[in-house]
Amino acid sequence: MIRYLALALSMLVGTVPAAMAEVELSFYTGVQSAPHSGVSGNDPGGVGNFDFNAKWDGRSFEMPPYYGFRATWWQDSRLGYGVEFNHAKVYADDATLANNGFNRLEFTDGLNLLTANVMYRWHQPQRAWTPYVGAGLGIAVPHVDVQTAGGKTFGYQMTGPALIALAGVSYRLTESWSVFGEYKGSYSRNKADLDNGGRLETNLVTNALNIGVSYSF
Repeated sequence: MIRYLALALSMLVGTVPAAMAEVELSFYTGVQSAPHSGVSGNDPGGVGNFDFNAKWDGRSFEMPPYYGFRATWWQDSRLGYGVEFNHAKVYADDATLANNGFNRLEFTDGLNLLTANVMYRWHQPQRAWTPYVGAGLGIAVPHVDVQTAGGKTFGYQMTGPALIALAGVSYRLTESWSVFGEYKGSYSRNKADLDNGGRLETNLVTNALNIGVSYSF
């Protein structure tokens, strides 16, 4: 996981000018959910070929919890570039498992998204409140946890591209510290290899309401 984050950082640093006005480090948690999505693939020795609609649970506050962090290099009072790690989660619900022959089907440690972001804010020095928006492009590196009669798959995989979008408001507490609330959505394409030689594919959308704290220098 660390090497993927280092790669994202190195890619970003290569695109950012040397003169940077402000660095902002942010950490957040919140409530995250995911709508239904199609799941397809092949499970040799287990359920065979499968194609069904999965209902997902987020369970944001169960271990491991939902969280994220990002670093933003603000070029001026409005435009910034950054990198972000988002530890989202999805669990197939009990009915989905029972109806399709799965004992486990989840991305819970987690549905890890690494993105390079572009941010825009409406900053005014005399005002404590600052609205902002952002978008990012990167990769999904989920912890794939799948179990059927055909075997168990349990580990991290790079499964495909990821997109994020966010909008929020920060409130300045001091010169360096601020708090924020935001909506954050993501989309990821996930093509996972099963340890028994099979495969599993699903495109996942998440929706989250985040609260967090930032430190600027």
